[in-house]
Amino acid sequence: MSLDLSTLKHRVSDPAAPQVYYTQDISPSALRTVYEALGRVPVGRVAVKLSTGEAGNPNYLQPALIKDLVQSLAGTIVESNTAYQGARHETKQHRQLIHEHGFDAIAQVDILDEEGSIDLPVIGGTHLKFDRVGSHLTNYDFLVVLSHFKGHPRGGFGGALKNISIGIAAPEGKNLIHTAGTTNTSQWGPYLSRNFDSPEHLAFIESMAEAAQAICAHFGPKMLYISVLNHLSVDCDCVSHPAPATMADLGIAASLDPVALDQACVDLIYAAPDGADVIERMESRHGTRILEHAERLGVGQRHYQLTVLD
Repeated sequence: MSLDLSTLKHRVSDPAAPQVYYTQDISPSALRTVYEALGRVPVGRVAVKLSTGEAGNPNYLQPALIKDLVQSLAGTIVESNTAYQGARHETKQHRQLIHEHGFDAIAQVDILDEEGSIDLPVIGGTHLKFDRVGSHLTNYDFLVVLSHFKGHPRGGFGGALKNISIGIAAPEGKNLIHTAGTTNTSQWGPYLSRNFDSPEHLAFIESMAEAAQAICAHFGPKMLYISVLNHLSVDCDCVSHPAPATMADLGIAASLDPVALDQACVDLIYAAPDGADVIERMESRHGTRILEHAERLGVGQRHYQLTVLD
């Protein structure tokens, strides 16, 4: 696909801006190329956070795509149980689905909240004082955030920031994020306003940014982020029967800054000639509010340099 990269709204030439690397190729070798471009070598015990996908959803990152990179890092794939009732709600069923999707054939898989949870402080948050995550998270020294960028029914889009916020949070932590710190129980349905302009919805978007801040503060510089822009449905990998993708695949992007990476992915959607459906989903849900709030919290910067690796 031909993209006019000069139209990327937040791309700058400022050498102080974080670097985002991009290739239109989607392959195991391309994944390795963007990883190497980052120049940050994981040390110690390496966790690779990704979504293993809900039952019935075919859009998750395929084990064949990520196998070479994950194994080269001696990484452990990490996941968390969901707050909603589905195939990933409880550890036993979740492990069965992980097996059916083929992830345990390429690496060890750790469900972070299998033995309980811990709280990580949120610094400077408006809604959350802490992020409740699986207790196994402290077993790892370095976090590789491997995300499938796509739309999302409530968040507008899901990328690196969602992957380290709702994606890492234990079920109780997910409830807290969805309700902007109101409740950690499963009875959060009444807090999920269908009015996406409501204060409750906007607080949810901001709470994702705050949970992401806690994870970034915990690991510090021992993180890196890679996002694959394929199967670009308006729905997330957590949806069992997602809407079909109406966009062509765009490629792979990577950065050491999760805000810059998510912003670059959003900008690429706008630059694509067939992005109308995903753009509507992002705009109607105020999806970019997560980027604004994350930048205010010091998680990263929205403006970025772009280096094309093709």
